[in-house]
Amino acid sequence: MPPATAPADTAHKYENTAGAPSAPKPWYKGKLVRATAIPAVLITYGALHANNRGFYTNSDAHYDIHQLFPTYRTRLDDYLIFAPYLELGAVALAGVESRDDRLNVGLIVLKSELIMLATTFAVKNLVGEERPDKSDNLSFPSGHTAQAFLAASIVHTEFRDKSQWYGIGAYTIATSVGLLRMINNAHWQSDVIAGAGFGILSAHLGYLTHRNRWGRKPKDISFAPSWQPVLSPAGTLSGAPVFTFAWRPR
Repeated sequence: MPPATAPADTAHKYENTAGAPSAPKPWYKGKLVRATAIPAVLITYGALHANNRGFYTNSDAHYDIHQLFPTYRTRLDDYLIFAPYLELGAVALAGVESRDDRLNVGLIVLKSELIMLATTFAVKNLVGEERPDKSDNLSFPSGHTAQAFLAASIVHTEFRDKSQWYGIGAYTIATSVGLLRMINNAHWQSDVIAGAGFGILSAHLGYLTHRNRWGRKPKDISFAPSWQPVLSPAGTLSGAPVFTFAWRPR
């Protein structure tokens, strides 16, 4: 005698589960949290160590760095800040498809740059920390480092689906800029770490606020002719052709 089988469940036979709303994500998995978590850690560390505070003070880091590089000076950091953008252009020209088209990448870069410049220079003037070389009181945060990490974040975002090595290369360049700023006696460690946070945060905010996708071709254009009846004052019925235009973007 064959074993008895359980009766089929018909209670949800006509229930449409395909379009059922998914469970809401936890707050810590939201886009805003993911975009701001790492920058917040970097900026917080820098703020807590500004003006020679913290468990590993700026003076401690300054001493250790100049023990390793007592006389080395270079202007390479002035040029490397834009190297990730050169990588972005070179990879695109090589035929590697970025996440966004060129027009939208340009708009994101412009928006992110404006955010970075506004925030870093505002904080520089508010904090007023003196540089290690005593040239001015605009040390915190490092604008060079913010610029380099902003560009590196855009490279990483645009090409991470193709290969993680594009982002690794860009972030390596950005880290080198931060190290050179300290070696050149232009910034403290807190300036550089916070600058990296401001750069990454500016890029992430540029993407999060980029809702309009300019330059996209229309996906579907249709014309629907119809006849619109019109009642004249004399009581006669006439009509006129009407064309309905529908456009749906990609």
